[in-house]
Amino acid sequence: MTNALAAESSPYLRQHAHNPVAWLPWGPQALERARREDKPLLVSIGYSSCHWCHVMERESFEDPRTAELMNDSFVCVKVDREERPDIDALYMEAVQGITGQGGWPLNVFLTPEQLPFYGGTYFPPDARGGLPAWTQVLQAIAESWSEHREEIRAGGARLRERLSGGAQLTPSTQPIHAGELTEAVNTLRGSFDERYGGFGGAPKFPQASVLEFLLLRGEHEMALRTLRAMASGGIHDHVGGGFARYSVDASWTVPHFEKMLYDNALLARAYLHGWQACGERALLDVCLDTLAWALREMRGPEGGFYAALDADSEGVEGRFYVWTVAELRELLDGDADAAIAWLSATERGNFDDPHHPQPGLNVLREAWPVDERLRPDRSTRERIRQRLLAARGQRPRPGLDDKRLTAWNALLIAALADTATQLGREPVAGVADGLAAELLDAARRGAAFIDGELRDGRGRLLRTYSHGAAKLDAYLEDHALLLEANIALFEATCEDAYLARAGELAGDMIARFADPERGGFFSTASDHEQLITRRKDLEDAPLPSGSSSAAVGLLRLSQLTGEREYERHAVSVLRLMHEIAPRHPAAFGHLLQALHWYSAPARPIACQVPPREGARGARP
Repeated sequence: MTNALAAESSPYLRQHAHNPVAWLPWGPQALERARREDKPLLVSIGYSSCHWCHVMERESFEDPRTAELMNDSFVCVKVDREERPDIDALYMEAVQGITGQGGWPLNVFLTPEQLPFYGGTYFPPDARGGLPAWTQVLQAIAESWSEHREEIRAGGARLRERLSGGAQLTPSTQPIHAGELTEAVNTLRGSFDERYGGFGGAPKFPQASVLEFLLLRGEHEMALRTLRAMASGGIHDHVGGGFARYSVDASWTVPHFEKMLYDNALLARAYLHGWQACGERALLDVCLDTLAWALREMRGPEGGFYAALDADSEGVEGRFYVWTVAELRELLDGDADAAIAWLSATERGNFDDPHHPQPGLNVLREAWPVDERLRPDRSTRERIRQRLLAARGQRPRPGLDDKRLTAWNALLIAALADTATQLGREPVAGVADGLAAELLDAARRGAAFIDGELRDGRGRLLRTYSHGAAKLDAYLEDHALLLEANIALFEATCEDAYLARAGELAGDMIARFADPERGGFFSTASDHEQLITRRKDLEDAPLPSGSSSAAVGLLRLSQLTGEREYERHAVSVLRLMHEIAPRHPAAFGHLLQALHWYSAPARPIACQVPPREGARGARP
């Protein structure tokens, strides 16, 4: 048995290609071998920028003795959750049901029939903190399978129906009304952090879709306080732009340092709309800095966008991003005092990590509430950033996950197009005249990349692109988010080709993903690989679900075209969720936006176009 991951396109799978574990990718070879040898599948799911995935690899998967235990008793399968969200969602729900917890790395044991019977997340090499050692887990599961395999199979079969996500929901017969949205706002207010913004305590996630919903509803206080607090915090990269995935504390100070394309696309748009809501220039600056980071560090040569930057560099989380006061003084000369005061750096530091060899490390952040007396003028801030960015560029960089995912690219395309539209409406002081055109060109190139490279021989959409080739059938979220992106491009350009592409995507979604019996949409197409159940994934965390995005996109496409069939399918999603989502608004921010679009009076839609043949302004 040998490790078979070296030829895979996923950076995450290739990271594990040197392990002594005989990893196989998910597919017919692994499934057939499990059936033939009647061995359990050990499916380990993660992603390339996951810190604890790296830790478990170093501690266990690289250890020859541990690998021998894994290879002897199991068919070992590695899955990139970003390439295969269907497998990840299915078995994450199973592990959460078994243990009450979830996360990555996700390690789940399946019967040869793919039925889950045990699992967990990170396991240490030695028992500690209430967790058994990984080798203890392996030995116990192997023994149980040897002695009780038929009972295990029976238990897995009983679990099957509970793993279908929202596929068992039936549509509500109650009317959809705007009062449900008021209920959602009130529920969010109950968990709102009045001091630092956001909802709940640590760890704290940005929840851009929830902020967008609040802005749509005119509930500015919670949304704007959160946007301002995140912008001042260490979760925001004050040197290079962009945001880390979440903060480990309630004050947004110390991030989990990985940067995901989807977070930054969603947050760029949220900051844009925050600026539109209140006119606060600092919010627009955050939007533009985030997009500048994406164009500088995440764009491939063909115009597509990479998936993520790792949390780790040199094997240590956050090393690329933190600074000592001595480093700041050496690099910044006369600007050092201003930078140290502005970015709250101290000799003691605010980042306490035993893996870092030196004391006094600082995650750069502004004081909160922001003290304008500590903030240098715009030109000084930019000079400080550029010097620190150049110095940081000499450090060993975090790993780059260079695969391009259709859904995540669609999110950034929409952010670029929307920002270009807003900037094109009227000049903004201090914003370069050509920036709107530059952002729109990047959005166009991204869309052209998807249309040109992420299609199969039949013209159907594919999920992922890496090393010059695309593969894997696209999911509902890929189709739905790309539909929204094409609508944003149409509104930015008024070019009929984008509206036509949106219509094609809508038709494909309805034909291959819609549920004719209960309404809504399945997460996988009717001709997708069959797993143990066909799911409807509904929660908008961490990015909009395919179902919510389909509802938003189809409602807006119906407004644009007058085609009522689009609205009918959108409403079928809302009927499944309109009683549930307002009670759990933090999990359904994008779905609540769809409910708003449906409940609010239709707004006129206009396209911003350059003057042509004597005409000026927008075209309805």
